[in-house]
Amino acid sequence: MRRRPASEWILLVEEALEGGYTAQALGESIFTEADDLPELRVQVRDAVLCHFETGDLPRLIRLHFIPVWCEILRIRPE
Repeated sequence: MRRRPASEWILLVEEALEGGYTAQALGESIFTEADDLPELRVQVRDAVLCHFETGDLPRLIRLHFIPVWCEILRIRPE
């Protein structure tokens, strides 16, 4: 059975701790990474094109940017 294509796919975009950006699709096994945002946009398009047959392509790809930060909690004082 062929699944019905969604009109829009959402990918979560995060800054990678080692630099650059990662993007991961919600509900699909699509993951890609790049050094900067213009390159990430190209990589996302390529990943989506590789994942779907031409007729199943989503109409829109929405990138949701997630801020990333790191906190270090000291358990015991030194």
